[in-house]
Amino acid sequence: MKFAVVTLGCDKNTVDSERYVAELRAHGGEPVDALDTAELIVVNTCGFIDAAKKESLDAILEAAQRKGDGACRTVVAVGCMVERHKAEMQEALPEVDLFLGASETDRLVTELHARGLIGDPETLHPGVRLYTGDTPWVRYLKVSEGCDHGCAFCAIPLMRGRHRSFALDDIVREAQLLEMQGAREINLVAQDLAHYGRDRQDGMRLPEVLRALVRETSIPWIRNMYLYPSGITPALLEVIAAESRIVRYLDMPIQHASDSVLERMRRPERQQRIRERVARCRDAVPGVAIRTTCIVGFPGESDDDVAQLLAFLEEIAFERVGVFAYSPQEGTRAAEMPDDVPEDVKRDRLERVQELQRHITASRYESRVGARTRVLVQESAGDGHPASGRVPWQADDIDGLTWLDGDAPAGRFAEVEVTEVVDDYDFRARVLSVDDAPPAAPRVATRALPVMGSSVGSYGR
Repeated sequence: MKFAVVTLGCDKNTVDSERYVAELRAHGGEPVDALDTAELIVVNTCGFIDAAKKESLDAILEAAQRKGDGACRTVVAVGCMVERHKAEMQEALPEVDLFLGASETDRLVTELHARGLIGDPETLHPGVRLYTGDTPWVRYLKVSEGCDHGCAFCAIPLMRGRHRSFALDDIVREAQLLEMQGAREINLVAQDLAHYGRDRQDGMRLPEVLRALVRETSIPWIRNMYLYPSGITPALLEVIAAESRIVRYLDMPIQHASDSVLERMRRPERQQRIRERVARCRDAVPGVAIRTTCIVGFPGESDDDVAQLLAFLEEIAFERVGVFAYSPQEGTRAAEMPDDVPEDVKRDRLERVQELQRHITASRYESRVGARTRVLVQESAGDGHPASGRVPWQADDIDGLTWLDGDAPAGRFAEVEVTEVVDDYDFRARVLSVDDAPPAAPRVATRALPVMGSSVGSYGR
């Protein structure tokens, strides 16, 4: 059966979709890019905010339409939105053949096999995941599932459950498999990466994960994403500073800088704690790039709260800030609060933060001009466009690009000199040399690693 998997939402959903592709392929399925030719379409939904829910519904309806207009015979909806709204979706979307929430997607292959849509496994696949995009050298690796923080605005615990850390051996094994598939950069992701290991009894924490990945793989870039400030410890910073293959980059969501707003949000940090953590990071890891996210328009947010946020952002000068306007999510504590910030005020505050940060980012980036560094090439030159890539302080898909004066093969590293900032968020750099060495072979593991099954249910659920 020809099949297509449509992935919506965050990078953690991308990881799940790659597992579905591997499982379906192992059972005789043939992945295709064009929905017109797919006999089976799986839509991996996101239910984080209203806009994501609408996008998910639109994708499901488009897939269902192809049951009449194309080759499609079966439509399956899986993931976070289904987890929260399964009953309503079943009633409203009878044209969808199967709904599986995020907690039950280990049943995907079983259900499809029972319906005669896929056969028994034909081959043993070397990994638990298959990549179907354009940049196989950039991959994402989940180290845990779920979240225990209970932020007032967030529905993630309702969709993904409580925090569960994966076994270190399984994480290392998956990283080795990704390296075998060509990964040159892995991005470690979780709802809170710094929370890793607190639910386990083996004493393993994020520093141990990073040391194991450095020791037992040869992946050149290892990047940390989504760490709450309070979980960034001296031990973690010591590892990042000591290991050259761990990118000097931290994604540290703060959400706000007003203590009164942070308290209503049920965030674990306050302004002074955040300030201290940023200072500690910059002292311990010279040159580190720190990205954050903020929410404006949260219930009860005053003009003074916004002024505090703006002043704090100007003081701290993060490299990048993603800012979002608050929208209430059903089932969360914040949804019970009066949504008392008018939409036009939210938009105005959003624009004020974005405009301030545009100038801050430009200034921070100007300080990088003249630096010599490595770039991971995203696209070679061609068709009238220059080659492009990302320097260490640019995370995949969110932090812009570096345009190259000179060419290099996609998926390879080059040594460059940063020459200018372009349009506030991008760089231009001169290619000094290209890494001619092919990707290094995976190192032999120094521990006995279990062979992981291909079932999503056996890993991380």
